Amino acid sequence: CELIYVGDCGSAGRPSMRGSPFQFRLEAIVVEMQDSKSGVKCSEQKLNISTIPHVITGVDVLTWITNKMKTTPEEVQAFGTMLVAYGYIYPLQNHKKLVMCNNTSLYRFQTPYFWPTQNWVAEDSDYAIYLAKRNIRKKGMLEPYEQTHYSHLHDWMNHKWDFIVMQATEQYKAGKERKKPDRVVFDCQERAYWIVNRPPVSNMFYQQAIMRSKVKSSVSLGALAKYVTTYKNHDPFLAPCLPSNPWQTDNDTYWTCNTRRVDVPTKMRVERWSFSLFELLSDLRGRDDFKTFLKKEFSGENLAFWEAAEELKWGTGSSMTSKAETIFKTFLAPGAPRWINIDGRTMGLTVKGLEHPHRYVLEAAQTHVFLLMKKDTFFRYLKSPVYKDIQKKAINPDPHNFSPAQLEQNAQSRSLGIHPIILWQQEEEEKAKAAAASAPVDVKAMMSKIDRNK
Repeated sequence: CELIYVGDCGSAGRPSMRGSPFQFRLEAIVVEMQDSKSGVKCSEQKLNISTIPHVITGVDVLTWITNKMKTTPEEVQAFGTMLVAYGYIYPLQNHKKLVMCNNTSLYRFQTPYFWPTQNWVAEDSDYAIYLAKRNIRKKGMLEPYEQTHYSHLHDWMNHKWDFIVMQATEQYKAGKERKKPDRVVFDCQERAYWIVNRPPVSNMFYQQAIMRSKVKSSVSLGALAKYVTTYKNHDPFLAPCLPSNPWQTDNDTYWTCNTRRVDVPTKMRVERWSFSLFELLSDLRGRDDFKTFLKKEFSGENLAFWEAAEELKWGTGSSMTSKAETIFKTFLAPGAPRWINIDGRTMGLTVKGLEHPHRYVLEAAQTHVFLLMKKDTFFRYLKSPVYKDIQKKAINPDPHNFSPAQLEQNAQSRSLGIHPIILWQQEEEEKAKAAAASAPVDVKAMMSKIDRNK
């Protein structure tokens, strides 16, 4: 929020300020919480050997916020934690834990002198004086993070360290003249202010990162080098397109040779199928060739199930229930015509999930089937006559060498391509024909029909 300074100055030469309406509203709530009649219940509590006045508990604060704001427990907890994190309320016991706990943990309201809207800058010299004063009081027994800051500030402000120690000594002597309860309260308020403005550095995520298992850099670099070596000839930025790059020459022969279901693919395209099963299935022409191989081996149910799962994942929401029912009857039900062989645990989770189908209900079974094809069927396909035959038939277009005049002519004779919706409609029609052609044969129905004809 934007802070606007006013002309006058507050106590100790610190500028007062006017904050945003949100800050005024927040501080009005804090003031209301301290009302003696309608505010949070407070009492005296004995802490160590000192009696601390106006102590509140976390559960009382959260109860008051709930009654005031009429909101959810989660929002109440978040609002209470925000008051602690910004220094309006501070904990008395675990002062480094800036969280509002819903129990009998003890808290106090921070004095308005230390509220964020006072906007007095938490300078390093002030923090150095505070640490020097604590060092005198604790006789050198600072907490580890405070000791680290103390050493750093001592090295950085060595030129005026005598002045800092003198200021700290004077403040320590002035504090000794106060009554003990007042002295303890002020020490708690000051410590709470610096906990907010100079919080301890947490290395929790750093420790988690160290403990996490990591791949050696040599292995990662080796995998990256292998990937680049494999795909470099298929990257238009690293190798020229054959016959030519349509974006540079305005000639669409490259796109024509690489349409989705072209009869004779290019050698580069067929070579890419051998990189991985994912590359093979991502190319519709490669998937058709893979289907031909599976059909000859009478083992096409795994790929059919994988395609059905993709249809469910990317299809329309209105047809989700009917597709899930069809998939169950075709692939998963006992005695299904195209039953797939997956482990019992995955089958149980999938069948249970189909009772309330969603897009990713078949994710586990689809992954299992994909891994089965990847480990076995894919490598048999690469060694099969089907793949070797398509390798022989594949074409390798000659590169185009257009002259400047021909390039200008290509640019002038450019025509619009096929609209994506038309391509999608054609693909849906082909899918429907393929589904009808590969529909499972009901042997019982066929036998009964033969018996009736007799």
